[in-house]
Amino acid sequence: MPTITVGLDGSPHSLAAAYWAARAAEQRDASLHLVHAWEQHPYVRAPFIGLSAPAAIDAQREWAAYTLRDAQSRIAKDHPDLPISTHQAGEQAVPALLSAAGDADMLVLGSRGIGGVAGFLAGSVALAVVARSPGPVVLVRAVQRAEDEHLPDASGSPSTVTPYRDVVLGLDPESTGDAVIGFAFDAAQRQAAGLRVVHGWTLPTAYGYGAAMDFVLNDELSEQVWHRMTEVLRPWKAKYPGVEVREHAVVGGSGRHLVHASRDAALVVVGRKNRRAPVGAHIGAVTHAVLQHASAPVAVVPHD
Repeated sequence: MPTITVGLDGSPHSLAAAYWAARAAEQRDASLHLVHAWEQHPYVRAPFIGLSAPAAIDAQREWAAYTLRDAQSRIAKDHPDLPISTHQAGEQAVPALLSAAGDADMLVLGSRGIGGVAGFLAGSVALAVVARSPGPVVLVRAVQRAEDEHLPDASGSPSTVTPYRDVVLGLDPESTGDAVIGFAFDAAQRQAAGLRVVHGWTLPTAYGYGAAMDFVLNDELSEQVWHRMTEVLRPWKAKYPGVEVREHAVVGGSGRHLVHASRDAALVVVGRKNRRAPVGAHIGAVTHAVLQHASAPVAVVPHD
């Protein structure tokens, strides 16, 4: 059975992520796995809280157990048929979550909301995990609710029984890997949602500044972009005939267009190139912008 894993830390945003993951697990006939990581630092914490080192470790362990029990109980109440397991990891959050990601089909993390359409704040742990995870990572805002994934009803009120909002895919026809495109099509099919494909393009610098006013050249290049997008998406449309696809080739950087599209999306899917860099891993400018400012949950899918 597929597994969707959630990183919990007891915060409201991690609980929102767990609820999102529970809904995703049911859509995928998957199990839900809850992970809480805590690092043993009794030599730092014990003097300040008046506990011996063993007692401090026990307190940390008990808090982790409570966090997992509480989340499991809450989710099981709303999803009684969903298989749910839990795990305490007595180590730092990033390596613990990366290890959990290696055993999961998807890792889901919460991200602190900063209000309105401004998006959400991806913290250092989330960014480190996204940059190095071997599989897809989904970041969910603290304020995310089930009804936010759906269109409003006829009266304009939030609903969980109306059709899903679109899945949005950030596509670079020259570099986006099959894993990213396949993830987006699969998500749209499972939700019976439309798929909005966004590609931002600009005139190559070789054409010079004056080319921006050359409408014939712009039309020719735009036609080339549309042709390349159609070519890349053709086999996926054939594989997922039930998914309604709308392509948008827009002038300018993809990041801001994807952030704008996220305002009425159920999910935004972007890629992260696997790079064998000598120092650390990299997310990429577009993906980083979407992670920091998107209004909808964001799935980051690594690809070669």
